[in-house]
Amino acid sequence: MKNLFLASLLMLSVTSFAQYGYRDGNRIGISAGVSQTTLFTNNFNAKPELGFAGGLSVRGNYYNNWSMIYGMQFFSNNFSLESTFDQKIKYNIQGVQVRLLLSYNVVEDHVSLDFGPVLQINGKMKIASSDETKLLKGTLLKADQILDVSQLSGNFYLGCSAGTKTVRAVIFYEYGFTNFLNKLNKDDALILLNNNDKFKGNLGSINGQVVINL
Repeated sequence: MKNLFLASLLMLSVTSFAQYGYRDGNRIGISAGVSQTTLFTNNFNAKPELGFAGGLSVRGNYYNNWSMIYGMQFFSNNFSLESTFDQKIKYNIQGVQVRLLLSYNVVEDHVSLDFGPVLQINGKMKIASSDETKLLKGTLLKADQILDVSQLSGNFYLGCSAGTKTVRAVIFYEYGFTNFLNKLNKDDALILLNNNDKFKGNLGSINGQVVINL
């Protein structure tokens, strides 16, 4: 995970410096904003929660009205699961995303539609210490027994941006097409506590951000 993170950072830095020397339609962007994330799963009762994300991106001309965007985002997303006594347990997941997007310029330098794949590198989930021993509703699992999720996830990105050359508002949705909970299936004891059902969950996140182009 550390090596992949460092390689991504180096690639973004090299690309940024290369693009900075050629300013015709190529821009380095700094972004930040809020997210609302949930977990789509039949194993638990999940609800969306607010989080935040921010990072760097490089937008470059590709062909005619098409551009490409390479970027890296750091995120801290949240969702909640319901406990046995209908209490809400908030789960926090932090990590980094590397994305490579195609962008169609609806109105050049002002409005674009963006889409493409995202590689997500996840850390171990976190919860409040007071929630660790609570049972997840419908199972015999303690809340802290599902923290060690899959380290790598794949997402699909679909969004749009609007504004000026310097400042843009971005709204996008990401859906995780890989099983976020798959690592838990390696432990038979956890599956037994989960009503002998395998774990399956996909992350979904809607984001609103502001991008400042240098």
